[in-house]
Amino acid sequence: MPDYKTPLRDIRFVHDELLGYPAHYQSFPEFKEVTPDLVQSILEQGAKFAEEVLAPLNRVGDREGCTWSEGGVVKTPTGFKEAYRQYVGSGWPGLAAPLAHGGQGLPESLALTLLEMIGSANWAWGMYPVLATGAKRTLDTHGTDEQKKVYLPKLVSGQWTGTMCLTEPHCGSDVGLLRTKAEPQADGGYRITGTKIFISSGEHDMAENIVHIVLARLPDAPAGTKGISLFIVPKFVPDAKGEVGRRNGVSCGSIEHKMGIHGSATCVLNFDGATGFLLGPPNKGLNCMFTFMNSARLGTAMQGLAHAEVAFQHATRYARERLQMRALSGAKAPDKPADPIIVHPDVRRMLLTAKAFAEGARMLIYFCAQQVDIADRGADEAQRTKAESLLALLTPIAKGFLTEVGVESAYLGMQVFGGHGYIAEWGMEQNLRDARISTMYEGTTGIQALDLLGRKVLGSQGQALMSFTKIVHKFCKANENNAAIKSLVEPLGLLNKEWGDLTMKVGMGALQNRDEAGAAAVDYLMYSGYVTLAYFWAAAADVAAAKLAAGTTEEGFYKAKLQTARFYFARIVPRTRSHAAAIQSGGGNLMEMNEADFLIGS
Repeated sequence: MPDYKTPLRDIRFVHDELLGYPAHYQSFPEFKEVTPDLVQSILEQGAKFAEEVLAPLNRVGDREGCTWSEGGVVKTPTGFKEAYRQYVGSGWPGLAAPLAHGGQGLPESLALTLLEMIGSANWAWGMYPVLATGAKRTLDTHGTDEQKKVYLPKLVSGQWTGTMCLTEPHCGSDVGLLRTKAEPQADGGYRITGTKIFISSGEHDMAENIVHIVLARLPDAPAGTKGISLFIVPKFVPDAKGEVGRRNGVSCGSIEHKMGIHGSATCVLNFDGATGFLLGPPNKGLNCMFTFMNSARLGTAMQGLAHAEVAFQHATRYARERLQMRALSGAKAPDKPADPIIVHPDVRRMLLTAKAFAEGARMLIYFCAQQVDIADRGADEAQRTKAESLLALLTPIAKGFLTEVGVESAYLGMQVFGGHGYIAEWGMEQNLRDARISTMYEGTTGIQALDLLGRKVLGSQGQALMSFTKIVHKFCKANENNAAIKSLVEPLGLLNKEWGDLTMKVGMGALQNRDEAGAAAVDYLMYSGYVTLAYFWAAAADVAAAKLAAGTTEEGFYKAKLQTARFYFARIVPRTRSHAAAIQSGGGNLMEMNEADFLIGS
């Protein structure tokens, strides 16, 4: 399998040239020491760990998978535990954690950049520490001082990991149906009883304790989502000194046999009167859990980027070496028996699609990461509110859209290899299998689409949408006379206006029939994703054109940015036409058929 190489140059382009990360960090008093040299050193060390330690284990994890034995013991693939020890020993788990809990106090956006490297090198391994990040954030936001004192130092150090326990056998995203019970005890704790499924990293041999963040119902809880509370349920209950104590009543009943990410243990967890501790207010558990879920959704968006990057890297290397047929326009390598397949237009189409999605995803996610920094640490309420509004809009787009195009990119990468892509030794079929889950967990694409259109856009009377379309509008106005990118700015401005018009039409239809929003939702999400990336590609083209005009020693790099931007607008942006047409077709074509008629002729 080809080696993974961290795209450090492109990361620096997005960080420093497109999004102005150095000035962004310097705008926070607590990040004054986060200089470009420090960031570069961290990125280089992260890249080294990803390339040299994690990437070689990627195929090992896929081939071996995790193993479950009687008693609920789960063993991770060869090398996973040792890699985790190196990860902990280097201090990576505490990179963005608060100093007060033993962390390094660095920006959350920097930790997300590290996640790209880890996920691209070995997504299955990366799921163990990334779930702990969500647990840390949830505890830090909603925990009591005593809970923070007990759990955060161990989670920050990496000695303990964490999970998110929502799904049950009878309910998936509709958590209002959950049945797991939480019975109050005389000592102030709770007895947690129930079964959770699809719990990533729910049991493993990599850390000494696992802190489960669990949704459950109190005895007097109201029905539905208004009656859900959140609990800390550790695998081992901490003793009086905060160290690993007695074994708790939570066990792994089995692990799922999955299509991909075999190195990640996806567990059925049985809570048999397990000791739990209330996290946040009673019956407000879903509100608190959204802290974890939003972190996880942005992390899953990164999976779309990771698989697109892997597909692009591996397929490009293969296409430059694989000899097959002659170019239609004449031999390009006359000294060889055939031309490398990268000369063929259709291969170029596939490679450029994966490149445009990978690099566009990087721009979008790193922009979102900046908003996380601002929402957490902004100097004033207005700044924080604006960042939160942008995140509310862009998180479902990032999760839903980027995972869909990540799967498409993985498919195209495999296709470039032809028959060899179907063979395990090249790693491309694993990349596709691993990518496929990303569109389902943390809310399917349909769930993300309903969240985007229903809750975020229509629910805010369009205010959330305008938080971003104003940015696009200002960019278009500022560059309307910029000859270098005029061919991109004009269509972007039209798309930006159409985005608002389509939103208005769907909103008016939904006032008459709420199914209209559901019928439009996925097409609306995909349309939104293509337009969002169009903005970032136009902005990247603006930077590249300015660099070329000023003179640069990296002419090839910046020309490639301009060429990819033009490809994106010419070949990818037209997809918005079919989505716009589908949105405006209404819900009748989906809802008019009688349920029984679906099976006629079967």
